Amino acid sequence: MNPYMPQWFLCRREEFEPAYLKTYDKNLLEKKIEKGLKFLEKCEVCARKCGVNRVENKIGFCGIGRNAMVSSYFPHRGEEDCLRGFKGSGTVFFSGCNLKCVFCQNFEISWLKIGKEVKAEELANMMIELQKMGCHNINLVTPSHVVPQFLESLKIAIEKGLNLPIVYNTGTYDSLETIKVLNGIIDIYMPDFKFWDKELCKKFLNAPDYAENARVLIKEMFRQVGHLRFDENGLALRGLLVRHLVMPNLLHQSKKILEWLAKEIGKDCYVNVMEQYYPAGLVLAQPKKFKDISRPLRWDEYEEILNYAKNLGLRLDVRWL
Repeated sequence: MNPYMPQWFLCRREEFEPAYLKTYDKNLLEKKIEKGLKFLEKCEVCARKCGVNRVENKIGFCGIGRNAMVSSYFPHRGEEDCLRGFKGSGTVFFSGCNLKCVFCQNFEISWLKIGKEVKAEELANMMIELQKMGCHNINLVTPSHVVPQFLESLKIAIEKGLNLPIVYNTGTYDSLETIKVLNGIIDIYMPDFKFWDKELCKKFLNAPDYAENARVLIKEMFRQVGHLRFDENGLALRGLLVRHLVMPNLLHQSKKILEWLAKEIGKDCYVNVMEQYYPAGLVLAQPKKFKDISRPLRWDEYEEILNYAKNLGLRLDVRWL
């Protein structure tokens, strides 16, 4: 199924207006900022709900206090074709994380929190700089724990002329309340659905309720933005794009997730079935402890899941068509 068929055309790029501009024009953004900052007082920004007062710069489970930390920002040319285009996706990599994935390929950023603390204006300036570089969107990488800080910066960025679609690139351990606050802000939700079974979520993510939470979140994201739609050049403008990383010896997890997406979100759900798993983080350091996933993914394993997704009729990322 071609994901760029005419029914998935939204509008021409010059006619597109990001959701957040309408929210700003209706004077609703300030209320969302206030609500987000309230979440920080006894932190319930993400599904972890660790309860610390981050307004007073207490450090949450994520490792972050009052201000966001950014490890890097740049035009990323390694994202999906519909995001990177010819000039790149304007990625902002946030330090810290509310998950503890033992296989994390960004261990230094997520676990060790390597990065620079930034206040709202500096974060806004980063987004404006990415726009000036010609990036097709602003891609917030691992933002679940810093949504209030992002909202503060968004207001400043709007007033400086930001007008790109915003991609919410999440590990999908957000709180439902926070995702509801983002209604009318986010144009493209890009959740990564990792595991299905509770015991694996606990073992590999330190979050036994992860899968249950992810299912609720993805339904809400879909309710807000619908299926992924594009401009005249095949660049994504609005909608849901679900990622799933296939892992060795865990193909049954992939099949359960893909079946659920086809049934609950629909066969028009745009899915990137990813093949780039390799041992990293704690898995690399303790391979005996995590024996099942201590080797790279084999091509035949990936091909099995890719064909499974095709047979379900899902709308797959264009690179595999």
